[in-house]
Amino acid sequence: MAEMPNSVSIREVGPRDGLQNEEPIPTEAKVRLLDALSGTGVKRIEAVSFVHPKAIPQMADADEVWQRAAKADGVRYSALVPNTRGAQRALAAGFTEIEVVVSASDTHNRRNVNRSTEESLDDIAELIDLLHGVGAQAEVIVATSFGCPYEGDTDPARVAAIVDRVVRDGADRVAFGDTTGMGTPRRVRELLTAVRDRNAHVPVLLHFHNTRGTALANMLTALELGVTEFDASVGGLGGCPYAPGASGNLATEEAVHMLHDMGVDTGIDLDALIEVAELAEELVGRQLPSGVLRAGPRTRLTPLPG
Repeated sequence: MAEMPNSVSIREVGPRDGLQNEEPIPTEAKVRLLDALSGTGVKRIEAVSFVHPKAIPQMADADEVWQRAAKADGVRYSALVPNTRGAQRALAAGFTEIEVVVSASDTHNRRNVNRSTEESLDDIAELIDLLHGVGAQAEVIVATSFGCPYEGDTDPARVAAIVDRVVRDGADRVAFGDTTGMGTPRRVRELLTAVRDRNAHVPVLLHFHNTRGTALANMLTALELGVTEFDASVGGLGGCPYAPGASGNLATEEAVHMLHDMGVDTGIDLDALIEVAELAEELVGRQLPSGVLRAGPRTRLTPLPG
């Protein structure tokens, strides 16, 4: 077990992964949420995705959202793309940190991008060359890393083999997505062990969903294994539109609340973040699942009657 880290980097994914699983909201509202998050102290934000509007209509205005966003100093913004065409759009918009997704599950990958995992990996190899040719970074996100709603459990060896391939092709970093909340602390440990046995030097980020209530436990396990980079979504927004039942990312304010109480710094102002979670709830027009949003931080006391 590694020593508990003193600080953690959280990438806020509410503006992209969060909103793509909600009913579409106006461009102005998306910009408002993105700019509000930029003022919380979070240092990394996944801002938009450049996908075909017929596939993800919630992201149809990605170019306009990014153009109108304030882009705060000191915040690293990234964009997610499904393929080389999406990467070209992201580069044209000015992004230098770009994420591309491949599913460890062949079935999920076909439902997501209508091609096999191997075909996606071939495209990603070309995409990495494209990005590096213009000085941009490529992060490969392996979806369904802990399990697939169609195929069941994912063998850690399969995920490790995908990492072998993308690292060989030049990926700058990798991330593991618990796409439908099938991860547990045991499976987090097994996956990280399998990957690090073969690629210990590669920067790793974990993306947990709280579909079955295990996200914070999974984060704690990863922390104990030395992982210091995580995705989270304000209010617990988001999920995967291609995976039944996959609603609710790890809520950013729940992660920050736990980490700060453990003495782990995130650089994020929790009170400001809760205010943004309230805004997110207002913008999407439904109650969000975050417990810290509902009850407040543990330091919030209840006044006595009278």
